[in-house]
Amino acid sequence: MGQVLVTGATGGIGTALVRALVKAGHQVTAIGRDVGRLDVPAIEADLAAPGTLAAAVGELRDVQALVHCAGISPIAAVADAGPETWERTLAVNVASAAELVRLTLPALRRSRGHVVFVNASPGMTGVPRWSAFVGSKAALRELADSLREEEEPYGVRVTTVYPAATATELLREVRTTFGRPYDPERCIRPETLAEMIVWALAAPADAYACELSVVPAPR
Repeated sequence: MGQVLVTGATGGIGTALVRALVKAGHQVTAIGRDVGRLDVPAIEADLAAPGTLAAAVGELRDVQALVHCAGISPIAAVADAGPETWERTLAVNVASAAELVRLTLPALRRSRGHVVFVNASPGMTGVPRWSAFVGSKAALRELADSLREEEEPYGVRVTTVYPAATATELLREVRTTFGRPYDPERCIRPETLAEMIVWALAAPADAYACELSVVPAPR
């Protein structure tokens, strides 16, 4: 199997995804900061500075898939969120994804590969004090939809995954800041979400899931 590039590999979802991909037989390369401590090949890069990614990544010849898991979730009202908040959130959550896609497209076209964007919860929109995050995820959705149409002639697949509440430390922090309860037992396990992404990457030749909403099973 070809190489799978994963951003956000040190986060709750990303760590589980790396393990699931390796278990499924994929060659995994992590991209981001502090990724050298992982048990897979890694490319140190700052996703908050998309303009530096070309030099950090170099030429990638064998890429079967790119999975963008990286994301930050600052919580602030529009009245309190300065330019730095918006610039960093958009850089990490969507601009770095677009740049990595641009850099890997020659290889992805050769392999007729797959791009997966991990987005926000299904249907999320208009959340007070979370405009930078929600706005960046709306932009990520538009990136995916445009890319899917552009790359269809080259055989490149594009999937957006919309996971509902997933039991990660980031979700715990977000809910604490919002003053909402956090119960990991009522959330999706990161390992489960990772298996769903691996499943999406293993789609047969004649069809695939272009959008995948993942929610906790009924209890």
